[in-house]
Amino acid sequence: MKRQDEFQKFEIEILRNEKLDVKKKFKIVEALYSEAVALGALPLEDPLEGLEVDIRIAKVINSVSKDT
Repeated sequence: MKRQDEFQKFEIEILRNEKLDVKKKFKIVEALYSEAVALGALPLEDPLEGLEVDIRIAKVINSVSKDT
């Protein structure tokens, strides 16, 4: 367990310090999108499904006072 925690800290530190240029970032996004398509997660059958729930959640979050 301790080694796993140390490894996670190591990974997080590397990710924080790694600077990626725009081209690399786009390549990562394209690879993730291709994988999602291959797994059948994308494209969505109904892209608007759940939109009402998202709107309600956004309204609740935006109505909360920033002082609390």
